[in-house]
Amino acid sequence: MNYVEALTVETRRGMYIPMESTEINTPNRRAAYNVLAVVGFITLVGASLWLAAYSTRYVPTVINRIGSAAVYLGSVFTPSPEPLLSVVPTPTASTTIPFSTASSTKTNTTSKPVEKQAPTAGTKTDSVVPISGTNTTTSLFGYPDLIITIDAVGYLATSSTDSFVTTTTVPGGNRPAVKFTIKNAGTNVTGSWRFSASIPAQTAYVYQSQYQQSLAPGDSIAYTLGFDLANRGVDQTISISVNPDRSVLESNTENNNASAKITILGS
Repeated sequence: MNYVEALTVETRRGMYIPMESTEINTPNRRAAYNVLAVVGFITLVGASLWLAAYSTRYVPTVINRIGSAAVYLGSVFTPSPEPLLSVVPTPTASTTIPFSTASSTKTNTTSKPVEKQAPTAGTKTDSVVPISGTNTTTSLFGYPDLIITIDAVGYLATSSTDSFVTTTTVPGGNRPAVKFTIKNAGTNVTGSWRFSASIPAQTAYVYQSQYQQSLAPGDSIAYTLGFDLANRGVDQTISISVNPDRSVLESNTENNNASAKITILGS
């Protein structure tokens, strides 16, 4: 029995033998472990470099696509109509009847009868005159009442809200859009208020408007809202909510929500 075999036998009997003295730490095995360690380290470095390159190539693209989405909003304010007095003047007719008298200085001259011409009617004019100083200011009392009505769905042919086209089916490559009106049907001013729009974008998105101008009783604002990166499909839902945070105390909040369906085709 040589020295290595003797050490192996003693190890099996439970003796503690330093690692340097066993077969496991032979030069060949140490070299193999070193090679494996180097290969593992190189693999790890390569994987890290590949991950960094992947992130540099694809992550900004996703961010840019999210950042390129936009909401297009246009609005037209309509004040409450003032009381008007319609004045229709009575038609007047000016008639001029020309006539001629024949005075005879000669004897045996017979005078001719005067011929009357038909009267000529004057021009009729209509006018509308605002009543000043009488009931031109509505008495304010009670609470405002913001109501919303969806007028139409369609798409924007360009980035301008003036390019709205009414349709329930949006062709591919266009921006879906909705027209809606918010009106104060109450008896008091609203103060500043907001609205929100839940739109069918590829990523769930709720648009929160800035605070809007105060509306007097009868005032209204017509909006056109379009958006990019739409979620394609049949019966996509657009929902609008006015005063969602209930910052305005209203007489009725049951009329603060409206929704419409729209079909969005692919390109």
